Formats: sequence, structure tokens, C-alpha cells
Amino acid sequence: MGDQNISTDKDRQQAQVFMKALLADVTALEYLLDNGLIESGIRRIGAEQEMFLVDKMMRPAPVALSVLDETSDERLTTEIGKFNLEANLTPRLLSGQGLSDLEHELHEVYEIVRKAAEIHGAEILLTGILPTLRQSDLTLDNITPKPRYYELNRVIKQLRGGSFFVQIKGLDELQMMHDNVMLEAACTSFQIHLQVGPEEFAKYYNMAQAVSAPVLAVATNSPYLMGRRLWHETRIPFFQHSVDERSDTHQGRNRPTRVSFGDNWIHKSIIEIFHEEIARFRVVLTKQIEEDPMEIIRQGGLPTLDALRLHNGTVWRWNRPCYGVSEGKAHLRIEHRSLPSGPTIIDEMANAAFFFGLMSAMPEEYGEIDKLMSFDDAKYNFFAAARHGLKAQLTWINGRDLPASTLVLEHLLPLAREGLRSAGADTTDSNRYLDIIEERVRGDQTGSFWFLRSLSTMPERSTREIRLRALTENMLEQQQSGIPVHLWALARLNEFDNWSFSFQTVGQFMSTDLFTVRPDDLVDLAASVMGWKHIRHVPVEDDQGQLIGLISHRDLLKLLAQGLINKTSEPLMVKDIMTPSPITVTSDTPTIDALRIMRQMHVGCLPVVENNKLIGIVTAHDFLSLSSEILERQLKETASEKA
Repeated sequence: MGDQNISTDKDRQQAQVFMKALLADVTALEYLLDNGLIESGIRRIGAEQEMFLVDKMMRPAPVALSVLDETSDERLTTEIGKFNLEANLTPRLLSGQGLSDLEHELHEVYEIVRKAAEIHGAEILLTGILPTLRQSDLTLDNITPKPRYYELNRVIKQLRGGSFFVQIKGLDELQMMHDNVMLEAACTSFQIHLQVGPEEFAKYYNMAQAVSAPVLAVATNSPYLMGRRLWHETRIPFFQHSVDERSDTHQGRNRPTRVSFGDNWIHKSIIEIFHEEIARFRVVLTKQIEEDPMEIIRQGGLPTLDALRLHNGTVWRWNRPCYGVSEGKAHLRIEHRSLPSGPTIIDEMANAAFFFGLMSAMPEEYGEIDKLMSFDDAKYNFFAAARHGLKAQLTWINGRDLPASTLVLEHLLPLAREGLRSAGADTTDSNRYLDIIEERVRGDQTGSFWFLRSLSTMPERSTREIRLRALTENMLEQQQSGIPVHLWALARLNEFDNWSFSFQTVGQFMSTDLFTVRPDDLVDLAASVMGWKHIRHVPVEDDQGQLIGLISHRDLLKLLAQGLINKTSEPLMVKDIMTPSPITVTSDTPTIDALRIMRQMHVGCLPVVENNKLIGIVTAHDFLSLSSEILERQLKETASEKA
């Protein structure tokens, strides 16, 4: 849970005081480690469940604070976006029925949030990235109004010295600029914790790094972002961009990012990672630190190490080292952060059981993984799994190359079963969870595969918005059924189900497959594009994608009537005949308002802009098609009711 009690004091002296406290915490932790004051020999597990809140149109519902007020449950807390929530689950032993107890608590918290959200017209959706999310949702209007998030945004932007540039290549390609850290709100995860002893931390942390790839390969659930099919787990590259504070100079020096897999195995203890974090990454959040950690130790107590924990919380390793104090004992944990939220609670628990089983078995089976695998292979495997999911080719121990599915079925699942058995986990629970992993891999259906296959089977005559809403609705319905994702039927468009929601705003049916020209292009080019593509309007944009004009079929007819085409001594440019600064709308403009504008202003189309950039166009022909579709659906509904 992120510390909300932070300082917004921008005074340099405050930062220096905090840095002294941070260094004192590291010294105190070294003392605790050297003197055996940290708990050992216990295997506890825990989890953090992040979630989206969505409205009836499956769009982000910024009602998180209202939902929290309804619940008053201390396990629930905010995330950076008003449409995100996080639940922090109770730590428990891995042995016995620890796994099923964790699952029961997840269901309990889920129901608490669901009932509270329902009061505010919202639903919970467990997914790594919300398919219907738009860039316009990621503004500071939707940031949770707490000092931690405002300060994080201020400092990261200040260090970066400019906007965030995102470029991700997959089946499609995403390129975008963004001016705040709300990109982080696009990603939700199911973060799991495993307590390990201080003397074994390095061995187990390295093992967590090694098994991250196959665990992620079976768990991918986020293949789609802002209209693009990208990686099978797009959260991985996108989250790295979301809080990347590196300036152009730092990027040129190849300085590591705050969100990272790391660059080397560790060799002795957790201290190596904290030294690296402090040396490489500027402090971005501070708070007033009251405790003197060494004095607390001298008095027989245990320090909370608040400065170290706060700084560690602003460095987002996919396997994060954690220190904590619980029930009067200090402990160390590995927080595994790469798993996405969803598709169902039972799927999340299966993913967790697979990770915990491997972490219990592999150190005993293989010893020190850094002696058997290069770190570069472990890192390559991780990103290959994020890109390709079960189709990834992984380089495993002793340099053997295997498809992820083969590695899981033939080698890792038996190990995970043995690991949970040796950890004392209930056999019935272990088999139930790991059988889901096996069936998911054999059926070749992760959450990401289900999404991509469903999308590909939907008729292209439907707009992207309609398909995405149908997919998201289907995801929610099957999620609430509790059926694991490998048994989900592919999503289908239901033409009678809440179809009126599909046409309420311009963004739901605008065309995004645009053909544009530049102001210095020949009019002949614009005329040719119109003829080739059977369109009547072509937007004019500059090299930065900013709309500066519009050229229409009517403009060309005027030239023909005046006999100017091909008869002037100088070639005609688009800028000579375009309509400059045309009337525009946004994707959130109500459909009825757009129609009214077109009628009142006597225009045949409206370019759609977002952040001054052209993102779509809606035309009179679109409205005619829309009217025809609505009439057709009404007739079908009437016929269906009569039947």
C-alpha cells in the first residue's frame, strides 16, 4: 500500500533531511541482518488486488473515493486513478489451506467493492488494461486528489523535463505523447508476496527473476491498448513508460528506468538492491521521519524504516524486495509484480499457486540459478513472454531453448506440484489451481488469446467502439461467473443487448482510419485520394498531426465549375482551396450535439480532435448509416418480441 502521508515541501533542506534518514535506514537494516534480528524459516504469502471501476457503457467510472466511503474497509485503498482501487489481503502461511483462504478473502473483498460500486452505477472489472480506455481518460481530472499522486506527477515531470513519449510495436503500433503520470492508471495487476529468510534472500530473489518469464507466459491478459493490438502483456512496456523520469541525456546514457527487470543477479543479500536503488534513482517523494532506527534497535525495538520503504515504493522492479514488521517481528518479502489483474479470481490464484510452487521447488531442485543461467537469458525470457505469451521461445537452464508451453507442461508444472507439497500446502487446493494452469496451456487460451481471438471473429461492419464494449461486457459477465478463462466461449456481438449505448457519443462510431493531406500537397492528390477511397472529405494536417484545414468534394466541384483545375499556370495547392480551422468535436461529444452542429453550420463532416490532434472524423454519411442501423435493429427487436 502506497504511503499517503508524504511531504510536498519543495525545500532542498527537507530533501537532505530525508536522504539522511534514508541512509540511516539502510545502516539499520544492515545491522538487523548481521545480528539475526529478521525472521527466518517462515513461508507467508500475501497479495494486492488492483481493479478497474467501469460504468454501464464499460468506460472508466471515476467513483473510487465514493466507493471507499461506502465500504469503510481498511483493506481497501486508492490508486492513482479515480477509476482504480486496490485491496491489500491478509498475510497468511502458505502451508495448509493458505491458498484457498486467500482465494476466499479475495471473493469477500470483491463482493464488498462490487456492492458499494453498484450504489454508484459502477461495476468492478479485473483486467490488466481496460480495453475501452482512451488517452483522454488519463488526464489530471481523473487523478486521485491526494498529495502522494500530485507530488509524484510534479517531480517525475520536473526530472524528465518534458512529455512522456510512448512507442510500443506489436501486431499494431502505438506512438503517443502524454503530459502526466496518469499513464500508470491504465495498468492494474495482481501482486503477490512471498516471505523468505534473510540468509536465503539472494538465492530466492534470483529464482523469482528466473521463473518470472514462464509464469507470465501462462498469465498474459492485456493484449490491447487504445485501439492497438500490442504485446500479449502490454502492461509491461506501457508501465515502464508511465513513470520514466529520464531526461533525453539520461536516456542517451542508457540509464536504467524506475520500472525494470534489473540488470544483474544479486549475490549476497537484499542490501545490494537497496544500494542500487539509492545510487541510481533520485528521491521523488519525502516525508517527515520521526524515528531514529538505531536508537530503536538499542532499546530492543524494531524500526519501521519508513524512509527506505517510501523510496523503495517509487522504484518499480518487477520483483521488488520488501522489508516489513508484523506481529512484533521484522521480515523480508519478494513482491512479484508482473501478473495482470484477472481474468477471474480463480485464474489469479492459479497463477499465484504456480509461482509459489516454483519458488518452493526450484531452489531445492537447482540450487543457485545464477550458476545455471545467464542473467541476459532470464531478462530476454521475461520480455519474450510479455510479447508472445505461450508462443514465446524461452532459453532455459543450461542454454536449452524451449517453447513456453512445452517448458511449463513437461518441466515446470511437475516441479510446482512438488513445491507446494513440500511447503505443506493442501493437496486438494494445489491440484485445483495447477490443473487450471495445465488446462489453460493445453487449450492454448490465456486471457490475451481469448481477447484477440474474440476481436478477430467480430464483424468489421461494427465500429471499434461497439466491438470493444461488447468484448468488455462479455469479459465482465464471464468473470462474474467464476469460470476460468480457458473455458470461456469467444465473445460475440449481441445486437439486441443495450445497443443504444453504442451510439451516444461521436467516439463510438467515428472513423479512425483516416486519409489526410498536407497544406502544400497538390489539389490533384486530394482529388485522387477522394476518388480512390470513395470519400468526400479529406482533413488537412501538419507534420505534427495537428488539424489545420479540411478539403471537401464540394471544394473540388467549385474548381471544376470555375474551370480552374489543370488550367492555372501554377499548380494548385491544398492550402489554396481548403477550409481553414474547420469546426471540430471531441470523441466525447454527444451524438445529438454533433448532428445539431452539422445542421446549424451546414457542414457535411466534423473532424474529431483530442489534445489538438486529429483522431477521427464523422460525416453525414455516418449519420445516415447510423440511422439505418438503428432502424434495422428496432425492426429486428420488434420482430423478435412478436415471435
